[in-house]
Amino acid sequence: MRTRTLVTAATLTVLAVTGLAVPVATAAPTAAPAPAPKATPAAAPAPAPDAPSGQREDFNGDGYPDVAIGVPKANGKAGAVVVTYGSASGVSPSRSARLTQDSAGVPGTAEAGDQFGENVTSGDVNHDGYADLVVGAPYEKVDGKPDGSVTILWGGAKGLTNGGIALEAPDAADRNFGQGASFSDLDGDGTPQLQIVSGRHFWWYSEATPKGDGSDVAFGLEDDFLPKDVQLDGVASGNFTGGSANDFVLYGKRGDGDGDYLATFRGGPGDIGYHHTVLSDGGTETRSVATGDINKDGKDDLVTGEPWGGREAGSVTVWWGAQGGLNTGKEAVSYDQTSPGVPGTGEPGDTFGADVSVRDVTGDGYADIAVGVPGEVVRGTNAGTAVLLKGSADGVSATGAQTFHQETTGVPGVGEEGDRFGSGVHLADIDKNGKADLFVGAEREDIGTVEDAGAVWVLRGASSGLTTDGITSFNPADFGFTGTAGINFGEVFDH
Repeated sequence: MRTRTLVTAATLTVLAVTGLAVPVATAAPTAAPAPAPKATPAAAPAPAPDAPSGQREDFNGDGYPDVAIGVPKANGKAGAVVVTYGSASGVSPSRSARLTQDSAGVPGTAEAGDQFGENVTSGDVNHDGYADLVVGAPYEKVDGKPDGSVTILWGGAKGLTNGGIALEAPDAADRNFGQGASFSDLDGDGTPQLQIVSGRHFWWYSEATPKGDGSDVAFGLEDDFLPKDVQLDGVASGNFTGGSANDFVLYGKRGDGDGDYLATFRGGPGDIGYHHTVLSDGGTETRSVATGDINKDGKDDLVTGEPWGGREAGSVTVWWGAQGGLNTGKEAVSYDQTSPGVPGTGEPGDTFGADVSVRDVTGDGYADIAVGVPGEVVRGTNAGTAVLLKGSADGVSATGAQTFHQETTGVPGVGEEGDRFGSGVHLADIDKNGKADLFVGAEREDIGTVEDAGAVWVLRGASSGLTTDGITSFNPADFGFTGTAGINFGEVFDH
């Protein structure tokens, strides 16, 4: 077996690796102690007059975006979330928090099967200048209550230490509440609000700070706006028209399992969601979505990942923003590994598009697309890759694309069968230099003899694209997890 070395984010110690991709941390970090005894959740803090201006992912208000990693299979699928705080030097487990429903100030009780962290997002829900963490647990079951919950943990100057609240479905008959969430300004009045989907419904909340006591005002789509058998997987929002209000996109699959459902709904004053357009119904299943302005025309575009499209090798589709909304201007374009400029060779099982993320990596003002390809063959093994497609005035550029995997020079570890490098991807400018950095998860990475523990790598953004200079990587043990077999760390990122 070949030997390669890995610089761990926890210790920055060079360690020898023999046939392993990421070693177990040599010591548990001080940033991730065992869960403290439960405390009564704190009420939402009152907005401070000198609160920071904040941004969507900045939980501690220092101006550096932070990144949340959902670990829904941890602790017997009770679930957990890891938050890495950004800084001028990037991220490290030494600047992090590990949160479960048994952590102090977090409402609820960690129970097997809840899958707390099945999805995560962020936004300043209580309008105090600090981003708050929104965590879905769609399989939580509490006697006498609808299935599923959404937890909101309040941000502050000390991070996510201010307690939080839990929301349950507004409809007693609802199921899998918290299947997805987003935070955006749907009515165009300048104040964003929270949106949550269950398996069958879409809800949006008033702009008032939610209390979680059953008094919160939520609104839902009229039943006939969605097919009767649709099973929703998630929601995404974006300013697709260039106007004052955001629109939103719902995606999922038909109940008979025959293909996907993808539709865009218009925001704005009045009846939110009344005007909508079905983008795909019965086509190749959409598994991931992201939004951003790829061609820098002032309108967000929608990127969808279809890992079983493109002759079952996978594809991504770009739906262009326009004054009239998505799919009213330029025709949508699909890209796969046969498209000009896209690296690799498309083969059945590659799952190109298993996850997607959109941000500007190079700082040129054009959003770029990170694509996970966890089934890609690398030197004879299905180890997986991550691909970066660059934005331009003409849309997705046919030049300058990049691909990374564990056999790329400078990337720590060794690519092995079934690692699924690229199972999760997330772009965020963690060092605030105007260039997004890429988080890549390999959900089935073995750590020593521990199977499918998972691991995450962080590649830094630069004017030329992604670089392995200053790359860091970490695994569950770096955050104090124990019993990590099968928890698939790196499977879920903030979207």
